[in-house]
Amino acid sequence: MIKLSDFFQQLKTGSDWTLFLDRDGVINRRLVDDYVKCWDDFEFLPHVLETLNRFDKIFKHIFVVTNQQGIGKGLMTTAALDEIHRNMIREISTAGGRIDQVFYCPDLSNSNSINRKPNIGMGLKAKKMFPDIKFKEAVMIGDSLSDMQFGRRLGMKTVLIPDTPVIVNKYPKVIDFSYPDMHEFAKNLPLSVH
Repeated sequence: MIKLSDFFQQLKTGSDWTLFLDRDGVINRRLVDDYVKCWDDFEFLPHVLETLNRFDKIFKHIFVVTNQQGIGKGLMTTAALDEIHRNMIREISTAGGRIDQVFYCPDLSNSNSINRKPNIGMGLKAKKMFPDIKFKEAVMIGDSLSDMQFGRRLGMKTVLIPDTPVIVNKYPKVIDFSYPDMHEFAKNLPLSVH
């Protein structure tokens, strides 16, 4: 893991940092052995809206990158997922935060899709849409090993919100920081670098 003070110094010296966020378990409550299939299933985690408001002042771009194989399994539709994301973005915006774009992969875990984390396809899509992204000036926040591998493969700093402490101990090479939730990480960041 890198030193938090070193990361702060890097963050302060540039105004073009990008934030990538996993969704389930980071922004909203993960449903164990199930999928968020409609807006009624979606529940923001505590302090997420105020945290995204804070991130708005720190990061130039903020993206969500999320595996959504519930579509590939036929348990939900693309239209239902789009509605969830529209409502999520609206609530975040109303609270003073923002999400610039949501990227999702509907493919099954056994598909070996380049777009499914830990593969880097969603990051490459973001780069194509926003060519000014520099992955070495980007942060990936997620709750799983695949999130950390996705970030590391693209050269990002990684922040784990662990769903299990085993990940932190077993895979330290792909994890730069670990916090109990996104809010705790945000509290340690300088308020504005722009």
